[in-house]
Amino acid sequence: MSRTAFILLTLVRIVMGTAHRMIYPFLAVFARGLGVEIAAISALVANRALFGAATPFIFPFIESRGRKFGMSLGLVLFVTGMALVALSPSLATLGIALALAMLAKAFFDPSVVAYLADNSPYDQRGRITALSEFAWSLSGMIGVPVMGFLIVKFGWNSPFVSLGLLGIFSFAAISFLIRDIHAVEAHKDGAFGNVRAIFTSPAVVAGLAIGLCSVMANEMVNLIFGVWLEDSFQLQIAALAGASAVIGLSELGGEGLVALFADRLGKARATGLGIAVNCLAALTLPFIGRTEIGALIGLFFFYISFEFTIVSQIPLMSEVMPKARATTLSFNAAAHSLGRALGALTVPGLYALGFATVTSAAIFMNLLALVAVWYVARHHD
Repeated sequence: MSRTAFILLTLVRIVMGTAHRMIYPFLAVFARGLGVEIAAISALVANRALFGAATPFIFPFIESRGRKFGMSLGLVLFVTGMALVALSPSLATLGIALALAMLAKAFFDPSVVAYLADNSPYDQRGRITALSEFAWSLSGMIGVPVMGFLIVKFGWNSPFVSLGLLGIFSFAAISFLIRDIHAVEAHKDGAFGNVRAIFTSPAVVAGLAIGLCSVMANEMVNLIFGVWLEDSFQLQIAALAGASAVIGLSELGGEGLVALFADRLGKARATGLGIAVNCLAALTLPFIGRTEIGALIGLFFFYISFEFTIVSQIPLMSEVMPKARATTLSFNAAAHSLGRALGALTVPGLYALGFATVTSAAIFMNLLALVAVWYVARHHD
């Protein structure tokens, strides 16, 4: 794999990640631009998750056509969504755009990770995957602020124009620069043969459980940390934004640590180490979090260990079933989405019992994830 291809794919992931992440800080801006209540935009954000959850069952039809086809299809959907809002801004077109962008990312990302895995040895895949995953943190640290600048200068729907144009350029670049070197064999039982193989493999199911349980643990704290900080210290919006910046730095740090250590430790061992540190961070958070500085330090270690876990788990999942690599990675992403949904559903009731209850539940889910890591390590890595 050429350095040019790697840089190109990472830059495209920054573009798509920006479209995904910008809805959160600019929720009120989009609502004002469309003349609707914030709840209406929030409902669209919730609905787009449903489309992401369905993609693993579509992916078997895509995988056999090659990685480049999955990337190209994702970009076509992405550009279509951005163009709808750019040309005809409305609540309906925004809803369609969010759904198409979710589908685009769900097709594009597993195809890219599978392409990287196809073209790299397993003992270097942690570093390569981690460097590509920098796209996620950079989309929040660079992409979203740039979209904010465009909104101030040109209006609320200007990001959709710029992202759509970048999507067109990305499609053209991938068409010329990316080549499928390794042919993907179709399963002898048809498109859903790979799906059946995934769910009848204990190692793959255990690998999916790692992502589901660890993401659920993270989401419990992720959704409530702002409420906890505000309730505990009466922090204002600017301070809460500062806490978000700490999380952004921890994401970047976690990806960097994976690049440095995951291949040396082994992907399963690195994943388990990340979960263990995350448990320790969750255990200490209610105690050191009695001061503002202590809370931010605790959150930093909680998020950096989570990012280390998830980015280590991705290359691990890229090799548990190589013949259905992209479909496996697609189901892994769906397991992450399911973990977020379950975390979001359970955390309000837990927080009513206190923040220590939330962190205890997060530790419990992490321990389940550690059991799954142990099982995968026995059969792999």
